[in-house]
Amino acid sequence: MVHSSTSMTAATAQPVGSLGHPHGHDHHQHRHGHSVAGGGRALLWSLLLILSYALIEAVAGWRADSMALLGDAGHMLTDGVALGLAALAARLGQRPPSPRHSFGLGRVEVLAAVFNVLLMLGIVSAIGVEAVRRLLHPEAVDGPVVIGVAAFGFLLNLAIALLLMKDAHSFNQRAALLHVLGDLLGSLAAIVAGVVIVSTGWDPIDPILSLFIGALILFSSLRLLRETIHVLLEGTPRGVQLEAVGKAMAAVPGVESVHDLHIWAIASDRLALSAHLQLRELALWPDILSREQELLAEHFGIAHVTLQPELDQHPLRRWAEAPTDLLRRPDA
Repeated sequence: MVHSSTSMTAATAQPVGSLGHPHGHDHHQHRHGHSVAGGGRALLWSLLLILSYALIEAVAGWRADSMALLGDAGHMLTDGVALGLAALAARLGQRPPSPRHSFGLGRVEVLAAVFNVLLMLGIVSAIGVEAVRRLLHPEAVDGPVVIGVAAFGFLLNLAIALLLMKDAHSFNQRAALLHVLGDLLGSLAAIVAGVVIVSTGWDPIDPILSLFIGALILFSSLRLLRETIHVLLEGTPRGVQLEAVGKAMAAVPGVESVHDLHIWAIASDRLALSAHLQLRELALWPDILSREQELLAEHFGIAHVTLQPELDQHPLRRWAEAPTDLLRRPDA
């Protein structure tokens, strides 16, 4: 994306919230840093718990000859890798902007999410292939061992899921949570398979449930992958209507129209905007800039703003209609 800031005045370079609120933008960054740090600690604790249990479950699955347990153990081992990557990405995402990375490294978390989703798709495929093989060539499963180990795993995964849900706001942590929820469902499937095998002796239930859980995980993975790719393509963030933002900006007194409007996500919780504003008088720009920044921050949650004033332009697309009463000037 080309960010239209070549004609930016000195006033344009002020951070959002700096006019009348000297510490507003700094305070926003401070809160975000604590949120990311808290999510990173949750990821690290989850990583240690998952790797410890994966070893136990792998040994038990091998002794019981259970596809459900072995598949879940392999799933949890790769989850450990995924959570480690997510924790590293969360750490890198805290780094401030630099001359080389002027927006910071927030996109690292989005890239980690894409990698983790692709890893999840690989796991689902591997489990699906093995489950089909077990259906074609059934093998005896030790039901009691499966029930005991899977029940412990279910409780562990439930605790980890609850831990991650507290901070699952970024794509990165949502992808990590997706792995854990997959483990949770895998453990539940293993419990049900064990109960059915002990009660009826019907061994095919083990791979059948593995296929069912894999289908659920596949659906969630593809949905998250679509969202993260949308961010990497710098699409308009979900929940933001480009036309509504343009009309609201054009309604600020002194603005004739808005064009070349772009809104994108730097990271999952950090939005940015650039636009050209056609003005009636260039002398009104400082006041207009202040009002536009306040409007975008308070009503649309957009804190990174680049606006270029113009006097005589002929844009292909512009917004000049008045917005709803909610977005009118308070003193109008």
